[in-house]
Amino acid sequence: MKVFHGRASGTPSEQRGGTFTGTVWADPVMPATDGVTINTVFFAPGARTFWHAHEHGQILHVTAGQGWICAHGGQPQPIRQGDVVWIAPNERHWHGGSAASYMVHIAISIGTTHWQEAVSEHDYAQAGAAASAHRAVG
Repeated sequence: MKVFHGRASGTPSEQRGGTFTGTVWADPVMPATDGVTINTVFFAPGARTFWHAHEHGQILHVTAGQGWICAHGGQPQPIRQGDVVWIAPNERHWHGGSAASYMVHIAISIGTTHWQEAVSEHDYAQAGAAASAHRAVG
């Protein structure tokens, strides 16, 4: 058993780049332990991850704002405060803020993360089109 008090060993917030588009900040909740990483991640409007997959899966708990998650070959799904998402092992996906809102989530990543290419502007725009279609039907 390990007990971690407060933020992960006083580790500072980190602006993320390289595998993210837009402004993204991460705060470690727990240092990487036994193949598990936990971070609180802030996405500015329009910011998002690159396509990626997790060796043993990932859990996202949205704590503020709203955004999108999209599995490869699927339609972007809206996610908002209070939502919890399970991403299966090795499922290629991306997630991030909506064009009009920031999003904050706690990400629990299990095993190695396999980063891939950036999400294209076209693929990201599909999230906005999905939102417009949902509002038109709703």
